[in-house]
Amino acid sequence: MSSPIQSLLPASRSRLRRLLADLPLSIAVSAVLAIFISLVSGQFLENFLVSILIGIVAFTIVNGGRLLWWDRPHWGVREWAPFLALAVAAAPVAHFTGLRAGGMLLGIRTPTLAEYPTQGRLSMILFTMIGTMMMVVLVMYRERVRRIEEEHAAARLRAEIIERQALQAQLRLLQAQIEPHMLFNTLANLQGLIAIDPDRAGEMLDQLIQYLRATLSVSRGETTTLEQEFAAMQAYLGLMGVRMGERLAYRLDLPPELKTARLPTMLLQPLVENAIVHGLEPKVDGGEVVVKASAAGDSLVIDVCDTGLGLGQVHGRRGGGVGVSTTRERLEALYGERATMSLTQAPPQGTLARLTLPLETAA
Repeated sequence: MSSPIQSLLPASRSRLRRLLADLPLSIAVSAVLAIFISLVSGQFLENFLVSILIGIVAFTIVNGGRLLWWDRPHWGVREWAPFLALAVAAAPVAHFTGLRAGGMLLGIRTPTLAEYPTQGRLSMILFTMIGTMMMVVLVMYRERVRRIEEEHAAARLRAEIIERQALQAQLRLLQAQIEPHMLFNTLANLQGLIAIDPDRAGEMLDQLIQYLRATLSVSRGETTTLEQEFAAMQAYLGLMGVRMGERLAYRLDLPPELKTARLPTMLLQPLVENAIVHGLEPKVDGGEVVVKASAAGDSLVIDVCDTGLGLGQVHGRRGGGVGVSTTRERLEALYGERATMSLTQAPPQGTLARLTLPLETAA
């Protein structure tokens, strides 16, 4: 169990980083004031060094106090009153501390507080106070901008999470719509085959069990390996092969080095199903479906190609099915512009669906 002191360390480090990040701003303000003083009184080197030291001391006191005691997004009178009091008190401390430190570095004697003329003392402290307040305003403006950017980033992250959850829910709904429909058709075919072709009915039942086992294993997570996804497609195509008989030929090409590549769960089934339902089933003599994976640099390319009727031949539905549009939306939400999906005419006849997404491998 961590101690209270250990729990404070991350917050302390964060405040220290923010303090150091704003330090160049205080040095820049001090340098501008040093140039102004030098134009009035000369002695640029002495004025520059002393002004920088005064600015650093004032900045450390005021901004350090703000980060330590008043580090909150919204301020009221209870926060502003003591903070302004600290800024006023920091001016004389910073002035005489910076003056003494500058004298020690330059090897010159600097006047003590008692040796300062009253008017000169007040004017220098007032000038230091003005410089301190300038730094405070600039630092707090930067802090406000930083908080707004963090809030916007958090809002974008929440929106992305919600969108991803919505897509996952949409995917589950799509699966819930597809699987019962396919199961009912398969069971109806089984019922008819049992009486006339028991061997083929047994083969269909075996393929159905393999398909359910494969999809259950794949659908448990948000991502899966390409090997598991291809196993699910093998089971699905095997089941469709029993149903369509010689009208369906299929081939899956997965290089061994890509078996551990990761991709979103059940990304390929809508494309394979689209190829069969809209491409091959309406075609009298059927055709072939080829699912192929390859690597192109840092990208994973997956092709689902069929020799069916082709784009636009079945009431214009080949490019606008629910499964295809859901696949596009999932890719856009998960990868943005890093992933693409295209549907093109495959020579001499058929459709080529191509997915291109970042190549990520399982740990």
